[in-house]
Amino acid sequence: MTTVEALITVVAALAVGFAAGWLMRSRWAMLLAPAVFMLVFELARMRVQGPTVDGIRLDNLYGVMALVAGRGVDALLVLLPMVVGLVYGIALAKRLQGPPEPVRKRHWLRRGFLALPTLAVVALVAGILRPASTEAILGEDGEPLTGSVAELVDVQIGGHDQSIMLRGVSAQSPVLLFLEGGPGGTALGRIRNSGEDLEQNFVVATWDQRGTGKSYDALEPRSTLTVEQMVDDTLAVTNYLRDRFDEQKIYLVGSSWGTIIGTLAVQRSPELFHAYVGTGQMVDPFETDKLMYAESLADAVASGDDGTADTLRQLGEPPYADTLDYPVAIASNAKWMDFEHGEDYNAAAEYPASLFVGEYTLVEQLRGMAAIAETFNVLYPQLSNSDFRVDVPRLGVPVYLVEGSHEAAGRETLAREWFNLISAPSKKYVVFESSGHTPPFDEPGRFAVLMDDVRIAAATAAG
Repeated sequence: MTTVEALITVVAALAVGFAAGWLMRSRWAMLLAPAVFMLVFELARMRVQGPTVDGIRLDNLYGVMALVAGRGVDALLVLLPMVVGLVYGIALAKRLQGPPEPVRKRHWLRRGFLALPTLAVVALVAGILRPASTEAILGEDGEPLTGSVAELVDVQIGGHDQSIMLRGVSAQSPVLLFLEGGPGGTALGRIRNSGEDLEQNFVVATWDQRGTGKSYDALEPRSTLTVEQMVDDTLAVTNYLRDRFDEQKIYLVGSSWGTIIGTLAVQRSPELFHAYVGTGQMVDPFETDKLMYAESLADAVASGDDGTADTLRQLGEPPYADTLDYPVAIASNAKWMDFEHGEDYNAAAEYPASLFVGEYTLVEQLRGMAAIAETFNVLYPQLSNSDFRVDVPRLGVPVYLVEGSHEAAGRETLAREWFNLISAPSKKYVVFESSGHTPPFDEPGRFAVLMDDVRIAAATAAG
């Protein structure tokens, strides 16, 4: 849903509610009209599949998240204004009928009761109309820094408008393309909260991939949302950046799922890149899932957490038909987040807090977690046969794998195996002691220093 579509939805719901209230002229309309709408709405979209529109699941946190990000947002955009419209429709119809003058106390009570939801709808519309923007990079004088770049751009990629955030203290700096994890994740807020150091030596291009963040409205048609298309899109974004900043090559940084499409893009067109940097590198996602499931179950048993152990046993070993089961199996181990992060770690760079920055519109903020669930549901099952130890024995650019010492063994073991096998002009395996799965956000300052070293190495090699 775009901002314009959200605004139309709110106005249409107000109009439908007003019309229903006017015609029914009964307080029962306040229950009947929303109930009928919800019934018709659910029946009409039964042909659509996805975590936020499928049957409601309350047995785990991620099912609740899908409910809130899907139907919860629908209720905010439709049911709230519909009820307000109903009240005004009923009130006007009764007034025109010429009913007896109400008792003054009740009259003001009703006005007070209506004021709050009315203000809520006004605030909702104002929020929807708020434009997204990214703050200028300022100099020491507090004014926008001459020669810097700070933009949100929409680019036609793969037949869809997709959004990219561009930030750097100098538009003449080399370009770094950051690929967020997921599938379905958006890193605009994460980079805004933890990427300032990177902006000193690079133009940081943070791309909202199709179906994510500011590009969530490009999710459909799902039949064309494939891993192959995502690799094509990565190369198209790369070429846009090369043309835009007059660069022959750029730097590519992938995080988690971003390492999958990043690795495949570099394998296909190494001539476009100075170097490849994989953080939280994925190699064989489905084998990783099994290893992480076993680790989580063993840790739950060892710590006496019978509830988690029983949940995992009932769930069984992955893969799963319902993608909402994956987070339960591979994200339930507390130790993967319960560690001492870097001194400059910013918790605001974690989901869902990272969604609440000015680079997103209100609709994008509300739908951000839904985007993760829906896009993951489409793309992740397509990775069942992926194994870089077989599929990607060589990359034609310098390779850097950056792993956190607190990374899950199921990921780290396979990443190291692939690193030992891969052939590249040069390769380096770097461990960040205060990081887990996301070194760029767990230790952002150290990661920026590493990337500057990568830049210097590339410049030295180029002569």
